[in-house]
Amino acid sequence: MNTVKKITPYGSWKSPITSDMIVSGTIRLEQIVIDGPDIYWIENRPKEGGRYVIVCHSPDIQSTDITPPHFNARTRVHEYGGGSFTVVEGTTYFSNFDDQRLYRQFPVSDPHPLTPALDHRFADIIIDNIRNNLICVREDHTHTGHEPTNTLVSIDLDANNECQVLVSGHDFYSSPRLSPSGSHLAWLTWNHPNMPWDGTQLWVGEIEKDGSIGHIDQIAGGVDESIFQPEWSPDGTLFFISDKNGWWNLYCLNNKNNNKNINPVCQMEAEFGLPQWVFGQSTYSFASKNRIICTYTRQGTWYLASIDTVSGRLDVINTPYTSIGYLKAAPGYIVFIGGSPTAAPSVVRLDLDTHKMHEMRCSSEIVVGVDIDINYLSKPKPIEYPTEHGLTANAFFYPPKNPEFAAAPDEKPLLLVISHGGPTASTSDTFNLMIQYWTTRGIAVLDVNYGGSTGYGRQYRQRLDGQWGIIDVDDCVNGARYLIEQGKVDSERLAIRGGSAGGYTTLCALTFRNIFKAGASYYGVSDLEAMVKDTHKFESRYLDRLIGPFYEGNELYSERSPINFIERLSCPVIFFQGLEDKIVLPNQTEMMVDGLRAKGLPVEYVLFEGEQHGFRRAENIKRALDCELNFYSKVFGFTLAGYDSNNL
Repeated sequence: MNTVKKITPYGSWKSPITSDMIVSGTIRLEQIVIDGPDIYWIENRPKEGGRYVIVCHSPDIQSTDITPPHFNARTRVHEYGGGSFTVVEGTTYFSNFDDQRLYRQFPVSDPHPLTPALDHRFADIIIDNIRNNLICVREDHTHTGHEPTNTLVSIDLDANNECQVLVSGHDFYSSPRLSPSGSHLAWLTWNHPNMPWDGTQLWVGEIEKDGSIGHIDQIAGGVDESIFQPEWSPDGTLFFISDKNGWWNLYCLNNKNNNKNINPVCQMEAEFGLPQWVFGQSTYSFASKNRIICTYTRQGTWYLASIDTVSGRLDVINTPYTSIGYLKAAPGYIVFIGGSPTAAPSVVRLDLDTHKMHEMRCSSEIVVGVDIDINYLSKPKPIEYPTEHGLTANAFFYPPKNPEFAAAPDEKPLLLVISHGGPTASTSDTFNLMIQYWTTRGIAVLDVNYGGSTGYGRQYRQRLDGQWGIIDVDDCVNGARYLIEQGKVDSERLAIRGGSAGGYTTLCALTFRNIFKAGASYYGVSDLEAMVKDTHKFESRYLDRLIGPFYEGNELYSERSPINFIERLSCPVIFFQGLEDKIVLPNQTEMMVDGLRAKGLPVEYVLFEGEQHGFRRAENIKRALDCELNFYSKVFGFTLAGYDSNNL
């Protein structure tokens, strides 16, 4: 490679990472199931219109698609889905996206529906082998004009697939788990206005001979305690994750002599749990009766470890991965999805005796060191910086990096601040081609885990209570100011982007603060009152905690809605929106666009037919990315290298 760098302005560097490369070689990996010697997972494939495909890795056949081309293994429970399939003895059970019916697929056969063509949705599927029942969460949308009804149901796989409601009465259900003997079922519930990371309840019920639920006990949880992932050990002990000490830590139920005592298994200032935005997440699994393999996070980095359940001793298992999820264990090995700053997420099999690892499927066909020289990669630097009220916030900083180019000594780079969605979610340092898309062009990136993000304990997560649109904006603004003070970026060339809740943070930052000169909103919230009135059940009371209880005339909802203060917004904005979005409806974005156009501001609006909340089709992901880059080039006046903007 030429060691003499070309002196070219930041933003105009020619990059080997194109939008075509990103969408052509990238998939999303989710949910792992182990069935005997076979390992299954979900692949979300942008090149197939965003279809979710169940894939099986077998010792003999290697990897093969299970889901036929005209099926899409995706559920819409809570709109975000997850937990859409399971496999038992080679038979696959899954939810199909188009009709939301449950299907059963025997080996080497086509899927057949288990549920009727009603407006029902299903998730978190398990099989009761003793009674030959399927147990899952059902979301019933047949009551027009009312919220859907969520319950736990069982489906008799012998008797004409008859469906029976097992438990009802709560607003939400998740995580049904059968004890090894099949005599008890554990599950989680929560009610409005709580979200599952605010407060959930853990229940255990006795299963009667007819499969119904008899005596029920509440084991743990409450309105101010979040429970995550109940699991039964091989000897029938119930384990779960709770944040009652301020961190999502591991506990178990000691049920000796009819005394139901909750005992801590391993207590640390670290998070073993996750926000339940989707079903089917797993951060621990049993390798044996007294051994748990788990993953936990500290300061944005995930670790793999082994826990002795008797002594509580935790031993870290060294891996190259800094992001680990969907962990499952089988005799002698574990499987998880792991990524690192230099490797995209992969399905990984790790031998527990030798610690030898085998990557069975990577989410990207682009291999660092083969398709991209590692010298092009900007490595994330975790930073803590001061924010309001004497607190600190967290982020990952990616400086511009390209071995072929440099800017003039007196020039500082444009900064792109990323505000993640959720807002109760988090970002990680896992290799992300989309971030490298910016940095290889000479654009610095700050990926912010603002107050309210998960991974830093309950107290950090609750910073956003009543303060959405303030704390998150403060942390994004102060992150940019910190980098300016450090001399890392140009104070006059700051942009912010975000999707969903991150789009709301973006629009608030652009409307109520003056530091950013441009922004990109992906299906972002602009009208809080409209969101409350129009959104789906799962998030319909979310803002009770983030803003305050909603009632007509609540001034906070008006004061925090960017749509009501367009006169304060004075910089260019580009908007991206899916036409079929049920979470943030297109009319929110269109009202904002119309208002800015009426004001005469430079504004662009890119609408995608067939897309929902989050873009899944390759051609739309590509177009959005290229349009955003082209937009910044016009705002900040740099020349695009290797692009024809007329084709955007």
